[in-house]
Amino acid sequence: MTSLSPAATRTIAETLVGEHRQGLPFHLLPDISTAAVDDAYRIQQEYVRLRQLERPSGVVGYKIGLTSPAMQAMCGIDSPVYGCIFADTLHPSGSELSLRQFQHLGIEFEIAVRLGRDLANDRDLGLTDIAAAVDAICPAFELVEDRSADYGALNAVSLVADNSWSAGAVLGAWQPLLDGLSECRGRVGLDGVEIDAGRVGAALDDPLATVAWLARQLRMRGQALAGGDLVMTGSIVRTRFPTPGQAWEYDVDGLGSVRLLCR
Repeated sequence: MTSLSPAATRTIAETLVGEHRQGLPFHLLPDISTAAVDDAYRIQQEYVRLRQLERPSGVVGYKIGLTSPAMQAMCGIDSPVYGCIFADTLHPSGSELSLRQFQHLGIEFEIAVRLGRDLANDRDLGLTDIAAAVDAICPAFELVEDRSADYGALNAVSLVADNSWSAGAVLGAWQPLLDGLSECRGRVGLDGVEIDAGRVGAALDDPLATVAWLARQLRMRGQALAGGDLVMTGSIVRTRFPTPGQAWEYDVDGLGSVRLLCR
């Protein structure tokens, strides 16, 4: 594994920003084929900085991807990844989204967590630590921009560098943390018909465990989760790819529903 220079990191991030601007398809990045995942996160940080210069918007939190066996199998990657979420990519339940805004939109079915205070970054945190810091949770769709990727040819380094395909979220109503959340069931509806279902704990056994995983990853890179941060905790079933005119709903026991209309 090689460590990329700051100049190489900047050049790759500039390339990614340009590819998004031009609507080019996702591809493996040959310049980082031997890079470490830490290099990919440094590219991601630079990509986020450049994206903010091009489209001013604050970072409001993080998405965690590939937390369930179904999603890891779908992408051929055996560990979770994370990316940043921009404020201008958040939408309330019931929103209508034009698919023309995206190259190839995927939607995932998750629990969003909002933190009420900063998390310590001087030690590993357990579920009790995370639960004490949670302000609210809600059912949510994560929006994924895969740029028409070939799922048979993915690697973690290229995916992470491209901000782990983060394209925002559609959020349901915020509610207090539920006891036994990981055992709750989530159901996916398309045009009023249930088409999939899963256990909330399919994502690393517990949504709070995904937050703890993220806190450890950020700590390794000198960062920390802060009060007010939003964390998308991973899809409990596989990604779906909407078409115009479809109405999607995701209902979670005890939390209600989140809805999205695609046009």
